[in-house]
Amino acid sequence: PCPDDKCPSGGIFESSEIEKLVERDVLELYLRCKLNRDVEMDPNQTWCPGPGCESICRVFPPLRDCEASPVHCSKCKLTFCSSCKERWHAYQSCDEFRRHFSEDELANLPGEECGLIKRCPRCHIPIERDEGCAQMMCKRCRHVFCWYCLASLDDDFLLRHYDKGPCKNKLGHSRASVVWHRTQVVGIFAGFGFLLLLASPLLLLAAPCLLCCRCSSCHRCLDPEPATL
Repeated sequence: PCPDDKCPSGGIFESSEIEKLVERDVLELYLRCKLNRDVEMDPNQTWCPGPGCESICRVFPPLRDCEASPVHCSKCKLTFCSSCKERWHAYQSCDEFRRHFSEDELANLPGEECGLIKRCPRCHIPIERDEGCAQMMCKRCRHVFCWYCLASLDDDFLLRHYDKGPCKNKLGHSRASVVWHRTQVVGIFAGFGFLLLLASPLLLLAAPCLLCCRCSSCHRCLDPEPATL
């Protein structure tokens, strides 16, 4: 939609119009985000959870007395549950399947015996890590977690998780790079706080003027003009 909240027509930009206004990489990012949103909002479509597949599959309504339905991916031939996105479990509910789910399926994946493949704690798709940082982000659900203990790092901007406990010093970066990262994060928050501190006196000074203008406009709307003869 138009970014102007006072737009009288409330127009919506077409993709062809956006293509003329932005760079190619921005357009590709927009189209990707738009596709993700369209699939998430459509109850008849879903992404295939197969590793590296990224196909859009059609979801059929579940049968009577069933909470989910089987979804078949025509690309990777995977059949999975429309609710929990695990492999199809015809005679079990999603909770029962998860309670009895063993690591046998994951153990059959190449590289699991070396600890190179684990499942995302949120959407449960297999993720491979061959080297690098232990702070992982799932490509499908964007969940950030620790590779070793699978703890959530969504709100750990300073990466304090790697300062203590079993994952101490296992981030995969030098201490200097971690300190530099934290300095940048603190600097960003401090910058916003400083700008807010500078703007607060101006807001206090402008508040009476804004209130007076608003009250004057309200009085003009409420008080009818005297009739002229």
